[in-house]
Amino acid sequence: MQIGHIALPNRLFAAPMAGVTDRPFRQLCRRLGAGYAVSEMVTSRKDLWASLKTSRRANHDGEAAPIAVQIAGTDAAMMAEAAAYNVDRGAQIIDINMGCPAKKVCNAWAGSALMQDEPLALSIIEAVVRACAPRGVPVTLKMRTGWCESEKNALRLARAAQEAGIAMVTVHGRTREQGYKGCAEYDTVAAVKAALSIPVVANGDIDTPQKARDVLARTGADALMIGRAAQGRPWIFREIAHFLATGEAAAAPEVTQVKQWLVEHLHDHYALYGEFTGVRSARKHIGWAVRALPGGEAFRARMNLIDDCAAQVRAVADWFDALADAHRLLPAAANDDLMTVETEMRA
Repeated sequence: MQIGHIALPNRLFAAPMAGVTDRPFRQLCRRLGAGYAVSEMVTSRKDLWASLKTSRRANHDGEAAPIAVQIAGTDAAMMAEAAAYNVDRGAQIIDINMGCPAKKVCNAWAGSALMQDEPLALSIIEAVVRACAPRGVPVTLKMRTGWCESEKNALRLARAAQEAGIAMVTVHGRTREQGYKGCAEYDTVAAVKAALSIPVVANGDIDTPQKARDVLARTGADALMIGRAAQGRPWIFREIAHFLATGEAAAAPEVTQVKQWLVEHLHDHYALYGEFTGVRSARKHIGWAVRALPGGEAFRARMNLIDDCAAQVRAVADWFDALADAHRLLPAAANDDLMTVETEMRA
């Protein structure tokens, strides 16, 4: 599996999700089997690049290659400048966001709203490719099937994107109108794959190894992108890889191993965000990890009252130690239930 000249170790990708796929979470997904992970969206507005929020998103200290950054905006020149800015800060692949359904993004005509204006969408693609090509940086595109059921234009836009130099296209099998409701459909993804010569990635509702197998068979996609199902369960990439290779379900991870992964993730998280923000923003990751486990909801309620990093880590470690006394392997519910999405913006 390659994106342009860049070879990837496998075809299981972590989807960009605002408020979720920061550097610590991307690194965790990579450790647990993802072959590729894309950053949270970075705005093309130059006046916001120095903000703490954007500077954190553009921080790739210690991150393994390839470093992929998703950019969002509505102006071709600004998007090209944003691409160059992020390449200067370590990005080796630039991804264009035309898939985010969040109102505050679409109301500004960014994200999936761009699919309503194909000339503008294509001008952005062409400008970003022009900015990145001399630097040897591939450009990818993430989009939906269309704006609504009556306006599914993913195939037409994907063809134009390939002609403009896009190196890979990811299609989430929903319209913007659907948001994350209903079920993803894969016929559009299959049509895009059949029409393009560049890699095509299927995204949407891939939450079990069996579903991963079925989506690959249904679409012929070159790779799979997994988002919500990795929240609280980043080892899903390892599970899918094992199932695709052997046809057999992997054993659930040991509770003590899950504790170690989560504690290490928390320390990485605090290092990026600091004490005040880190202890608060880590709560969602802990909540996703425990909510489907026995006693998880009660623990989450208690944990949300902790405002000290060290105390938060101790509470998590103690809770998992108690769980390990009763269960050597992670209870099945954590492997069967898709964690509920709680962040607003998704790419």
